[in-house]
Amino acid sequence: MKSQLLIGATSSGCGKTTFTAGLLRLIKRRGMSVQPFKCGPDYIDPHYHKLAAGCESVNLDSWLSSPVHIHYLYDRYAAPAEVCVTEGVMGLFDGYAKMRGSSAEIARLLNIPVVLIVNARSVAYSVAPVIYGFKHFNPDVRIAGVVFNRTASATHASYLKEACADVGIECFGCLPKINDLEIPSRHLGLTTDASFQFEQLIEKTADAIAANIDIDRLLQVCRQAVLPGVTITPPARLPDRGLSIAVARDEAFTFTYKENIARLEQTGTVTYFSPIKDPTLPPADLVYLPGGYPEFYLNELSANRSMLEAIRSHVENGGKLLAECGGMMYLCRSVTGMDGVSYPLAGVLPQEATLSGMRLHLGYRRFALNGTEWKGHEFHYSSIVGGDATPLSAAQQYNVRDEMVDTPVYRYKNVIAGYTHLYWGENDVMNLWET
Repeated sequence: MKSQLLIGATSSGCGKTTFTAGLLRLIKRRGMSVQPFKCGPDYIDPHYHKLAAGCESVNLDSWLSSPVHIHYLYDRYAAPAEVCVTEGVMGLFDGYAKMRGSSAEIARLLNIPVVLIVNARSVAYSVAPVIYGFKHFNPDVRIAGVVFNRTASATHASYLKEACADVGIECFGCLPKINDLEIPSRHLGLTTDASFQFEQLIEKTADAIAANIDIDRLLQVCRQAVLPGVTITPPARLPDRGLSIAVARDEAFTFTYKENIARLEQTGTVTYFSPIKDPTLPPADLVYLPGGYPEFYLNELSANRSMLEAIRSHVENGGKLLAECGGMMYLCRSVTGMDGVSYPLAGVLPQEATLSGMRLHLGYRRFALNGTEWKGHEFHYSSIVGGDATPLSAAQQYNVRDEMVDTPVYRYKNVIAGYTHLYWGENDVMNLWET
C-alpha cells in the first residue's frame, strides 16, 4: 500500500503546478520517497517536478500511449516509491475530445484518487454545486477531497469548508492568497534564473502547505494498492544493436521524455553532449537533437563553430540524425532571435527559423513513415521561412481530428527533423530509417 493521488483542478489557472511542486518538496522533507508523474505531453512541469522532488518525472499521455503502456509506465516507476503524485493538465475533464486525453481519463485508467484544487477567489458557498458536480459527474473518477487555493480569510475558509461538508466532500485545507506565489513565465524557459526563482517558490509553497493543509490526512485517504487486478505488459524489448547514440543535453536542449531515453538505451550506448560548450560530437551512429530553448542561447550556439561543423560532417557522411523543434531550428541556416538578430547555425537544412512575429503553434500530431505510425506533440512560437528553398515534407501530418496540418517532416540524407516532439516508448525509433 502506498499513497497515490492525482492533482486535478476545476480549470486551468487554479494552481496545480505550484501546489504539486510544494507537495513534492514537503514529502521529500519528510524523508519519504516520492515519484512524480505528469498528465499530457508537457516538458516544463516535469522539470519543475524534478527540481522539487529530486526525482525525474514521467509523462502519462493517452494520445501518445496505449492504455497498456500507461499501466506499464505507472507500475514500473511507481514501484519503489512510498508516495506517487501525478499532476493533471487543464481542468480535470478537459481532453482533446471530451474526456479523452484528460486528467480524469488517467485517474480512471490507473484507479488513482483525485485531489481537486479549487480557485476560491471570488467564491464562497456557491462553490458547493461546483464541487458536487465534479464528484458526481463520472462515478469512475474518485474525488478524494478538495484543497481550496487563494482564500482571503479565516471566515472565507469557513464558508468553503461548510460547502464541502454539505455536499459530502472532504476538505484537506485552505491555502491563503500569498503574494509572489506565482510560477515564472513558462517562456522564460529552463534558464538558471527561472530555476532559481522556482526553487524559492517551491520552498515558500511547501511551508504554506505544511501550515494550512492536513497532509497526514490527505496521504491516508489516498493510500491504496497500485493497479489492483491489472496485468502489466511491458513493450517488447528492443534488440541491442550496439549503436553509439549521442543526445544533446544542456541549457538549450532539455526536452526529452524519460521513456524515450530508456528505449534508446536498449538499442545502444547513450552519451550526452552540449552543443553550447563541447567542441565536437562524441562518436555516434545516431545523433538526437531534442527540443528546448535554443532561442535563449543563440549567440553561444552560433559561436561554437567546431560543433556546428561536426554536426554537418556527421550528416554529410551519412550519419543518422533526429532533430525535434529546437533541435530542428539548430539545423537551419540561421535563426532570427527575439532581438531581431540573425544567428548563423548548422546550415544542414536550407531555411531559416525566426521568432519575429511570435505565434503559438500547438497540438497533437501523427504521421506515417516507413510503414510505422508516429505520434507526437507540437508546441512552439517560432516559424520557418525560406520560400522555394524549403524542402518538401517527407510525410503528411494530421491532428487529433484527422485533419491535415501543414507542419513538415523534413528529410535530408539520414536527417529526419521537424517541429513535432515524438514519443517512441512503444516503438523502435530506428524504424524512422528502417522498414
